[in-house]
Amino acid sequence: MTGQKNAPTRRTASRSNPRAREVEPHTRVFVYGTLLAGERNHHLLEGARLVLEARTQPTFTLYDFGGFPGMVPGGDHAVPGEVYEVDEPALAAMDRLEGHPRFYQRTSIGLEDGTTVQAYVLRPDQVSHLPIIPSGSWRARYKGTPP
Repeated sequence: MTGQKNAPTRRTASRSNPRAREVEPHTRVFVYGTLLAGERNHHLLEGARLVLEARTQPTFTLYDFGGFPGMVPGGDHAVPGEVYEVDEPALAAMDRLEGHPRFYQRTSIGLEDGTTVQAYVLRPDQVSHLPIIPSGSWRARYKGTPP
């Protein structure tokens, strides 16, 4: 499974089934910060289907921007998050929020289970001045210390 475009079978109206309609393609996206369930930007995923809770392969570093995290390839964090199946309007809304492609880059990443999904990542030069979240988890960043 590539995960890039997980499009269901397309159905179109035909003589035998005039009510069938085309099914919109969906993209599986891994979220790890403010788009997680219960976080402030999760409303953008209203109507999206939660596929699973997952972790990335342990090849990332998670940085703390204060109000949101940034995941960067390179490192040893297996970042926890959620995978959602989103339609084109939801993906466009997420791209706007994340500043894709000017700030975050939406790209394919691997999960611990070997599947490939889309995720928003940053370049190392964008985070060189920021603290690393040692746990690799946005939700666990303040465990043991006040927010």
